[in-house]
Amino acid sequence: MDVSGAGGLTDDRVLLGRTSTAERVADILRTRIAEGYLPPGARLSEESIGGALGVSRNTLREAFRLLTHERLLVHELNRGVFVRVLAVGDVDDIYRTRRLVECAVVRGLGQPPFAVEGLAAAVAEGETAARADDWTGVSTANIHFHRELVALAGSARTDELMRGVLAELRLAFHVVDDPRALHEPYLRRNREILDALCAGERASAERLLARYLDDSRTRVAAAYARAVDDPTAPAG
Repeated sequence: MDVSGAGGLTDDRVLLGRTSTAERVADILRTRIAEGYLPPGARLSEESIGGALGVSRNTLREAFRLLTHERLLVHELNRGVFVRVLAVGDVDDIYRTRRLVECAVVRGLGQPPFAVEGLAAAVAEGETAARADDWTGVSTANIHFHRELVALAGSARTDELMRGVLAELRLAFHVVDDPRALHEPYLRRNREILDALCAGERASAERLLARYLDDSRTRVAAAYARAVDDPTAPAG
């Protein structure tokens, strides 16, 4: 599959400001992966992306290098740069990391009330997408929910870590052949976690989240294994 990766990126040029840096380019591309615009196996065109963002080839190559280090991209000799295709073991490792970080964030929230406005918006976003039968949109809203959950820690370092982890997770979602079956059960569970935090029940929210992540890990890993083992499986 050859996807230039440039679609819509011209609109993101304003995010670069006057100091166009590789880190900012990498952040834009990371977000594009996390939002589902760049699927696993997509080839990234230096010419298309560099032109869309108005950055030099050297800057773009440094951004590619940063995302390769984050395991989001791979460089293939004489072929170019591609969005990475995960191994089954990667999915398990992503969920181990998520459980460690996300549960620790909830456990360390301190005293209520908690600033859950971002979480509430993500829950509403998912429910709206489900009513429209937009299961890719539900998947994106779920990513937003967990990003907002981690943001409750108020830690730029934790946010940065989880941006990469959640972008990797989206690579797994891409190859699952039934996104509704994968994501629909977690709409209700996101709402339950939000309700617990709104009620100031931090311990209850952590228990709900731990079970949620354990169940999701089992379902996603199994679905991903089926998809990558079956060469006829839809790519999502």
